[in-house]
Amino acid sequence: MRWRDRIAGATLAVVACLLAASAKGPGQTGADWPGYGGMNEAHYSPLKEITDKNVGRLGLAWFHDIEVGPSSYTAPIAVGGVLYFAGGHSVVHALDARTGKLLWRYDPEVWKVAGQKMRAAWGSRGIAYANGRVFTGTLDGRLIALDAKTGKLLWSAMTIESDDKRYISGAPWVFKDKVVIGHGGADFAPVRGYVTAYDQASGKPAWRFYTVPGDPAKGFESPAMAAAAKTWTGEWWKFGGGGTVWNAMAYDPRFNRLYIGTGNGSPWNQKIRSPGGGDNLFICSIVALDADTGEYVWHYQVNPGETWDYNAAMDIELADLTIAGKVRPVILHAPKNGFFYVIDRETGKLISAERFAHVNWADRIDPATGRPVENPAARYPDGQAFLVFPSPTGAHAAEAMSFNPGTGLTYIPAVDQGRVYVDAPGPLSAWRHLDGQRLSNGTGPAPDSMVVPPITSSLLAWDPVAQKEAWRIPLTGPKNGATATTAGGLVMQGRMDGQFVIYAADSGKALWTFDAQTAVMAQPITYLAGGRQYISVIAGARVVASSGLPRDWDYNTQTWRVLTFALDGKAHLPPADATIRPVVDDPAFVVDPVRAASGKTIYAERCSICHGAGGASGGAAPDLRKSGVPLSDEAFASVLRDGVLAQRGMPRFEELTAADARALQDYIRQRARAQLAAAN
Repeated sequence: MRWRDRIAGATLAVVACLLAASAKGPGQTGADWPGYGGMNEAHYSPLKEITDKNVGRLGLAWFHDIEVGPSSYTAPIAVGGVLYFAGGHSVVHALDARTGKLLWRYDPEVWKVAGQKMRAAWGSRGIAYANGRVFTGTLDGRLIALDAKTGKLLWSAMTIESDDKRYISGAPWVFKDKVVIGHGGADFAPVRGYVTAYDQASGKPAWRFYTVPGDPAKGFESPAMAAAAKTWTGEWWKFGGGGTVWNAMAYDPRFNRLYIGTGNGSPWNQKIRSPGGGDNLFICSIVALDADTGEYVWHYQVNPGETWDYNAAMDIELADLTIAGKVRPVILHAPKNGFFYVIDRETGKLISAERFAHVNWADRIDPATGRPVENPAARYPDGQAFLVFPSPTGAHAAEAMSFNPGTGLTYIPAVDQGRVYVDAPGPLSAWRHLDGQRLSNGTGPAPDSMVVPPITSSLLAWDPVAQKEAWRIPLTGPKNGATATTAGGLVMQGRMDGQFVIYAADSGKALWTFDAQTAVMAQPITYLAGGRQYISVIAGARVVASSGLPRDWDYNTQTWRVLTFALDGKAHLPPADATIRPVVDDPAFVVDPVRAASGKTIYAERCSICHGAGGASGGAAPDLRKSGVPLSDEAFASVLRDGVLAQRGMPRFEELTAADARALQDYIRQRARAQLAAAN
């Protein structure tokens, strides 16, 4: 036997022993964190070895540097003493949760097959474990099952249609013998949303539920779609409709239901996709499905006929609350629109809803009907621009919130920001999506006279029974990380300033902090390994624009890492790379202002989503003003048009001509010189 085979055999034996130990158990509920929402769909752990009394002893137990690109914004899972995570484009890793030793790695080689979908998203938000299998979705649309012991591919199913624009960045959801996956894409192309369930063992499709109706001339897949079609007008199917399930779901064993959170309409502007109005079911909704059959049970729509990129794709937390003296099974939901909803899980009826952030698109939610009482001006009628709160970022974005049954509080990474909405220029009747690039959302630029206030963020503790704020901690930066909470009286959250902080769950008092050397935006988890409680989180800036950041994270000098903590941990991170890379220039490079103006448009449509507005990156991708690549025609063409950095997450833009590339170079150089001038 070769030495490599001996090592591989020993590694697999370690994984087998760890999983076998889990099967025998420590027998403590919450020992594992097998999916995105934890054991209970509330991002809560009943573990309490680490408490608000001894958290001062918490230290770094181990760390693991992530070497795959582009970024790691993913929620890890932990089962049987093994920590699993999907770095970059769904490259799944298995680590010994006690030591950080790499046990196996599986690379689906997304960059080879995703093509233009590489332009849509940066990586996986999470994975799932069930029955000895690890499940992950991929950007190109596959759902993959791996053997949890070995990392061997068990099956792969293509979940989307041939050559469509759907992609997967969200986590799969597992329950009983099924695994369910949704997709994104409606902000990039005409896409119609759906979720699909597969058999965990074989990968065979079990059922599919569409979230919006298709072309009526082709018939409807179910009575639910026939009913939904009555709430649309015009020829919505030509625009896809949207309603994608790109993020959160929740499985409820009490009622054997799967709750799915649906996305915004596509395009955003309802006057285009459904010009006669209507609720546009089931966009911006929580939809309850029979878990065995995928059949519709009920829905609750947070934004009927929405027109602002709001959606209900944020966390769907399950809880039992005592309301008016009666224990009720409820859903807790804080979507983008700024209202906190408490919904009856059995019936789908609204119990209460109150604003938790600055909101002006609606005055309130009518408790009798469950519908918002809207501000008509917020729909920007007749070409009248309006500053709407919240912005499309949302009062609560994709970063997970958490609910602690001990304190009765929900912990929300909250945001306050507005955006000016106005119709796209020209007649809306002639509107078309942009072919080969990011979809136009059907809205136009804000008038110069309208100024948007600066964005602020906070960690908000919200009482869902009283529907009021319990405490709030102002934070720096436009957004901050996901939260998790424990029976030990703790709330954990990473921050954009590079700190990983643990707070007292009852008061919000900061109890402990760790310098992660880069932004921490991903979801923390906690679990048992070898009878010891660990906390793990993935660090790495996934920030687009540097504007408003408390620190300027550099893509090239930060290190993405798995950080794992335990009581009396003694490990230390190596010193951070303190290099401050300067803006580069070549005086011989002559900028043509006309070309630069053309390059500005190309950059905004194709590059800003990763590299930041105006070239100012916040860490999600290189700051092109500091790169020598745009100074070389040959190097720039090889990256931009030939795709030589595709494996690191840089998509290929083969449709751009040499003239387009030169225009981009001129614009980047123009921005670099503006930055140099401002510094001097």
